[in-house]
Amino acid sequence: MLLYGVSPAQAQVPTTGKIVWAACPEDAKVQCGEMNVPADWSNPAGPTVMLTVARRPALDPAHRIGVLMINPGGPGGSAVDFTFDATTFFGEQVRKQFDIVGMDPRGVGRSSPVLCSQDLIDAKPSPLVETPQQYAALIDYNRRLAADCASRSGPVFPHVDTGSVVRDMDAVRAALGEEKISFYGASYGSLMGEEYAERYPTRLRALALDGVMDHTPNVGTFLVQETDAAQDAFREFVAWCARDTKCILHGRDVDQIWAGLMARARAGTLQNPYDLPEKLDPAGLAHAAFSAFYEPQWYSFAYYLKDAAGLKINGLKINGLKINGLKIQARSAPPADIKDHSFPAVICSDWYLPITGFPDLHRRLSILAARAPQMLGSPLALAATAGCLGWPNPPANPQHQLVPPAGLPPILLVGTRHDPATAYVWAQRMAQQFGPVASLLTYEGWGHVVYNRSKCVAAATDRYLISLTRPVAGASCPPVEPQPFGVG
Repeated sequence: MLLYGVSPAQAQVPTTGKIVWAACPEDAKVQCGEMNVPADWSNPAGPTVMLTVARRPALDPAHRIGVLMINPGGPGGSAVDFTFDATTFFGEQVRKQFDIVGMDPRGVGRSSPVLCSQDLIDAKPSPLVETPQQYAALIDYNRRLAADCASRSGPVFPHVDTGSVVRDMDAVRAALGEEKISFYGASYGSLMGEEYAERYPTRLRALALDGVMDHTPNVGTFLVQETDAAQDAFREFVAWCARDTKCILHGRDVDQIWAGLMARARAGTLQNPYDLPEKLDPAGLAHAAFSAFYEPQWYSFAYYLKDAAGLKINGLKINGLKINGLKIQARSAPPADIKDHSFPAVICSDWYLPITGFPDLHRRLSILAARAPQMLGSPLALAATAGCLGWPNPPANPQHQLVPPAGLPPILLVGTRHDPATAYVWAQRMAQQFGPVASLLTYEGWGHVVYNRSKCVAAATDRYLISLTRPVAGASCPPVEPQPFGVG
């Protein structure tokens, strides 16, 4: 029986600090291994958790630079799967000169995952709370979810914060026998890179962050900045549809179509056109848009709106909407009634997002709806804030100002002007916090995580990773107009 893609023979977990390697069952060219680390790093003699690591050896060992650790974000994305998929993501020269290493963060994927009831996950209430009764029900739901996940997940559950993850990263570095590592972090993976740099500055050779997190905003700033990013992404979609005749809604009032769909969502009569007879509420409709803006998948999202609205328009049929950004390889799943579900546990460990009661939340939601009349807020930020209401464990790794320590290497930050998920202002803020060691490369286009969408960004990132050559101050890459089927 496979346990998250690892056979029993390969599931021998060594003592802390060692990794036993074997060929991965998913890809014989990649090595998989496991190691134990303390569940609570402040109690190294206590219970342990198991980490799963994948290593794709450098294709040109004679010119090997070292290890490039990678993480695709989430929280909840599998770095092991990302390593399997590295051949379709990273450039050839990077794959030639680096061992590419992905560690599933604790609580995620194959690394002692946080497990929860599928039925309970599916019963998640809307974050767009409208009454005191809904507010109380949301808190009750979050507490039941946390208790369910804690009962199924073992000692890892209260220790999935990014501060603990970076301790794991350094344990993997030591087990690999490397004095220094290079790191590519996408999206939430950028927070891992930032905190690793803060804690272990002299153990980094290079740090490239794409879709940059800023771990300083308080709850109000967090909600507003993320909402502005999501609303900007919606306006960019509308502008594209007005200028590109290949948009199936070209020449139509997209705002009016959207308003009609939102009205039906509020009335409970809007069906998901690609998952009948599922009904979409306003939060679900906004999430469909938000997910489409990751690549962005503008062509298919326009068809989605057409089909949801029941419009009769002739045109080329586009494949159904694919949710979320990075393509990752499928893996063995837990039983059907149980699901790995690390998002709330990680978010509520990393972010202090206090809400004092229903009046406070209602006031904040009203502010966001006024700023973002189409998106109503950021689905990501609303899920984080609403999902942490009543969470039993206080955040172990709350927001704080990054103070760059001595010994940091040159750092590359990639910020996308119209990123729906990690606001461009976050990349600017992190460039300021890191100071002179950081260079900000601006992608003037759209989407979330753009290394594999812009040849310009990829070339600059590869050049930096290989030779530590950073872009000049103020450097930018031109936008790449999205193509049908989400190809940038």
